[in-house]
Amino acid sequence: MKVLITGEVPAIATQIILKNGFEATSVPVRTVMPANELVAACKQHDALLTGVSDKIDAAFLQQCRHLKVIALYSAGYDRVDVAAANELKIPIGNTPGVLSNATADIAFLLILAVARKAFFLHNSIAKGQWKLPDPSVGLGIELKHKTLGIFGLGSIGLELARRCKGAYDMNIIYHNRGNNSTAEKELGARKVSFTELLEQSDILSVHSQLSNETRNLFNADAFNKMKAGAIFINTSRGAVHNEDDLMEALRSGKIWGAGLDVTNPEPMRPDNPLLNMPTVAVLPHIGSATKEAREGMARVAAENIVAGLKGQRLPQVVNPEVYMQS
Repeated sequence: MKVLITGEVPAIATQIILKNGFEATSVPVRTVMPANELVAACKQHDALLTGVSDKIDAAFLQQCRHLKVIALYSAGYDRVDVAAANELKIPIGNTPGVLSNATADIAFLLILAVARKAFFLHNSIAKGQWKLPDPSVGLGIELKHKTLGIFGLGSIGLELARRCKGAYDMNIIYHNRGNNSTAEKELGARKVSFTELLEQSDILSVHSQLSNETRNLFNADAFNKMKAGAIFINTSRGAVHNEDDLMEALRSGKIWGAGLDVTNPEPMRPDNPLLNMPTVAVLPHIGSATKEAREGMARVAAENIVAGLKGQRLPQVVNPEVYMQS
């Protein structure tokens, strides 16, 4: 059986696939393949490991219903029509867990950068604006004993909470569908309502999946309920926040600042006003961009492929419903 690999996926994925007796074809594209080209390529293969943002929608799935497994080289799966995959009984794999430390580091970096206006002040040096010391210029805010609010306290949020608790003795609150008993026991985290999360957080960090429920959730209404000195952090998906509403909240002083590793759209335009705001830090979606995380993602994606081709349950499956169907 043959596996199609799209994108720049570390070699360990191919090695695992070959070691298990399957063939692998790599298409090292850096951009999304045209839909017709992806379909044509998949028709010659039994499984797909997608390392770029290929759109796995209902139209694609109908044309490639022969695929035994689709493995994503990502933790997020908002580009997949899961309902269509379930109907066709195609298991979809993703790579949660292995990128938790890397993404938590980026969220922590953004908190610090926003609190001390680091990106803005760095750019002022390049513009020749570093003048003699002025005690009233470039003032930031301290983080000691602040309240960290986490929306979507899973493995990434837990790692961020550990960093914030250890470094700054922050109070931890969170909003989830269920309880995170590990965070509650280890860090004294407290589950609150969404409104309470908005009202009580000094730093509010988003770590949820993008879904119909979370799309555009952080909008003008949400920002209006936050503290005037609050920092908004998003390392999940750009569509979770409304960028125009965020910009207005920052301009009007409704919140202190924002740190974004994700934007909507991506890439962000170079003339976006957010890039020149003193208390904003933006990164080009590099949450999982470490050698360790990317190799771990490749390993998990390959293990999902191998399991799917062997008719076994995927180690990391997005849609376990496919195994409950008769």
